[in-house]
Amino acid sequence: MTFTMKSIFILVLLLLSCNTGSLDIIAEIDNDVDESSALEIVKGSDLLWTIEDAGNKNYLFGLNQEGKVQKKIKISNAKNIDWEDLTSDDSGNIYIGDFGNNSKKRDKFTIYKVKVDTLTTNKTTAKKIHFKIPKNLKSEDFESFFLLNNTFYIFSKNQKKSLLLKVPNKIGSHKAKLITKFKLDGKQTKVTAAAISPNKKVIVLLNHDKLWKITNFKSENFFKGDIERLDFNHNSQKEGICFKDKNTVYISDERSKAKDSYIYSYKLNDNK
Repeated sequence: MTFTMKSIFILVLLLLSCNTGSLDIIAEIDNDVDESSALEIVKGSDLLWTIEDAGNKNYLFGLNQEGKVQKKIKISNAKNIDWEDLTSDDSGNIYIGDFGNNSKKRDKFTIYKVKVDTLTTNKTTAKKIHFKIPKNLKSEDFESFFLLNNTFYIFSKNQKKSLLLKVPNKIGSHKAKLITKFKLDGKQTKVTAAAISPNKKVIVLLNHDKLWKITNFKSENFFKGDIERLDFNHNSQKEGICFKDKNTVYISDERSKAKDSYIYSYKLNDNK
C-alpha cells in the first residue's frame, strides 16, 4: 500500500486525537462536498448533515463519523442561491437556510423544510418558508439560525452591529421581526453559524477562531443573558456548528486552496 504525505499527516492527526486549540479532529470531510457551510445532527439519524455554499448544487449530504458521504439527497424544487446553515426540530425534520446575501441586494429569503420521512430517499421536494426583513432595515448577509419554540432565530454576519430576527416556523410568506441589534466584544465578530443545545439552555455562535457561549437568557433577546467568549487558538473558515450533547459541539470548516475541510469536536465546559 502506498501512502502520500497528506494521508500520513491525516493519519497521525487522527491517531493522536490531535488537539488544535482545544479542537479535536474527528475526520476530514469527503471531497464530494466542495464547500461545507453547515453542520447538523438530527433526531433519529446517526449521520452528520451538511450543505454546500452559494452557487453549488442543491443537495443535502449525510456524513458518517469518518466524514464520508453516506447520503445525498437532491432538493428538486430548490436552487442553491446561498445556502448557509442547517437546523432541525424535535421530529427530525431538517431546515435549510437560503439567506446568504454577500451583495446585500436580496430582498427575499427562503427556508426549506426537508421532512424526516424523506431523509432515506435520494430526491425530495421541500416545503418553503419565505421571509422579508422589515422595511426600516437594510438588507444584510445572514449566515446562521436555530429553531426554538417553533420560531427561527436568524443572525446577520455584520462586523459592527448585527441583527437578530425571528420568523415563524410556518409554511408560507412572512415578514421577519427584529428582536435586537447586537455587538459582540472583540475585533472579529462575524457570526458564521449558530446552534442551541438539546436542553435549550445554551446557545453557541461561531466565528473563524472562536465561539460565544450564551447562557441564563430569560427572553428571546438572548444577549441579555451571560455571554462567554471561548477562543480556539486556531483560525480557519469555520462555517458549521451543532450540539453532540449538552456539553459538546461539532464544528466544521470549509475547504480552501491551502487547507482541507475537517469536522472537529469541542467540549464547552473544558475551555473556560
